[in-house]
Amino acid sequence: MSKIQIMDEVLANKIAAGEVVEKCMNVVKELVENAIDAQSTEIKIDLQDSGVKEIKVTDNGIGMDQEDAVLAFSRHATSKLTKEKDLFHIHSLGFRGEALPSIASVSNVTLKTSNGETGTEVEIHGGTLISVNPSDLTQGTTITVKNLFYNTPVRLKYLKNLYTELSYITDYVNKMALSYPNIRFQLTNNDKVLLKTDGSNRLLKVINDIYGLSVTKKMIEIHGENEDYKIEGYISYPELQKSNKNAITLLVNGRVIRNLDIIRYITDSYHTYIPQDKYPIVVLKIEVDPILVDVNVHPTKMDIKFSKMDTLKDLITKVITEKLESLTLIPDAALETIVDENKTRISTVYTPNKFEEFNESKKEEEFQEFEKTTLNFDVQEKEVPYQKEASSTSIMETTDSPKERIKKMYPVGLVHATYIVAENEDGMYLIDQHAANERINYEYYLKEMSNPKPEIIDLLVPITLEFPSNEYLILKENLNLLDQLGIVYEEFGFQTLLIRSIPVWLTKSNTEQALRQIIDIIVSKEDFQLERFLDHIAATVACKASIKANDHIMQEDMEVLLERLRSCENPFTCPHGRPTIITYSKYDLEKLFKRAMS
Repeated sequence: MSKIQIMDEVLANKIAAGEVVEKCMNVVKELVENAIDAQSTEIKIDLQDSGVKEIKVTDNGIGMDQEDAVLAFSRHATSKLTKEKDLFHIHSLGFRGEALPSIASVSNVTLKTSNGETGTEVEIHGGTLISVNPSDLTQGTTITVKNLFYNTPVRLKYLKNLYTELSYITDYVNKMALSYPNIRFQLTNNDKVLLKTDGSNRLLKVINDIYGLSVTKKMIEIHGENEDYKIEGYISYPELQKSNKNAITLLVNGRVIRNLDIIRYITDSYHTYIPQDKYPIVVLKIEVDPILVDVNVHPTKMDIKFSKMDTLKDLITKVITEKLESLTLIPDAALETIVDENKTRISTVYTPNKFEEFNESKKEEEFQEFEKTTLNFDVQEKEVPYQKEASSTSIMETTDSPKERIKKMYPVGLVHATYIVAENEDGMYLIDQHAANERINYEYYLKEMSNPKPEIIDLLVPITLEFPSNEYLILKENLNLLDQLGIVYEEFGFQTLLIRSIPVWLTKSNTEQALRQIIDIIVSKEDFQLERFLDHIAATVACKASIKANDHIMQEDMEVLLERLRSCENPFTCPHGRPTIITYSKYDLEKLFKRAMS
């Protein structure tokens, strides 16, 4: 008797369900994608107990006749692929024909559908067809999934708690609403509305429905294209930061995807605008010829591969970098009144997955008021560069002509020997003297280190640096980096370097300490990249060479510091992404002191 047998279809579907259906969100994902492929303009997702008890998805799409309604639960049954070459020109969200049979094999499913001519109701329990009956003729499809994983107790056991499962579903539906602003989405859990969009095809309106008005006001529209890719969407001002990647929504040809490379391109574009462990809020739509992407990598179809990834990287980096460089990015320190137990708080933080009572009328009213205002995301008009004689100061000077991105500020005092208070016709500014000086020095050092022929100076007394044997062996392999920086050395016995000359820019700091920090970076880098190496050194040396908190500086030093800051390419943050400057507008000050009551 043969030991190899054809697997039973119900068993095969249960095995496939292990890949396709991992949690409640996967069920919602597959059903919503089918609804979109069915040309729906309205999709309702109703959950009971975060989907563990029941998931119901209703759409107004083209529907199915009785034959297709039954056939849809057969494995690899699909209307989206007819021949092999279609796999390389996929325009639909679904195409594998595995989702419905996989879901039906681990739950109780009821399908009601009508194409406007015939109505059909199909009931399947655990992969077994129970009944096929006529139904009403309301065009569209309703699929109800109950008792998910009831016949696979191990999978049921490993579902997360209800709030976690609900957060997964909410996050996915939010992203699909961002991908298809022309479709009306409604998500409820235990009859409580969590999301409702109007299908008006306004992406910013959907962002407002999801994140709220305080975030919407801080979103910046972007768009760009090259021969292979077209991108558009919204990015947040750097002051809006998240501690995880969840708020970066990536959409490729309408499909929600996960791609760590693209997320890295986005965060690299925010380099020095935000800290390394923080992430912006981004909605990025990528349009590309389907032949340049492979979506058939994983059954969930959320991981895809790109051709010509370098051109996509260049496009994303160029568009985001140029947009950030065109803006005035000074955070507003003003207080915002929130209708929440009559309290007042600073509204700068987005808190996800906080399921508050949905108030559609309030959201709509706030957004309409927001739309009436004219938002100016353009850079402020440039002034004639301020010319001043060089003065003796600890501030690093640059020789390039100024390129001001902020208006001239006039210092009026120092608070706690750390924060400079300044003013101009627009309002009041608080400047962190260390962060500001750090930004000035960082850009100076980065420019000097990029010089292929750095100017060097001989040391009167050579500096002797000793190292453990393991570090010295790594250093010997990378001595060319010291040559590139303009550091002249000689080996002085085993495990010792004698430094005889250094680049001129290094004389501005504690030379020996700076040299040790540079060498520490060299020996500690496993995945070495020259550009990041130079950036790391510039940031490290700039920090050590800058004015510190609690350092009292004179009025003249404040004036020079603010002028040098204005000339920086990015005067708004230090190299580590902390803000250098915040502002209170004149109107904000008048509100705080009740001079302006509106």
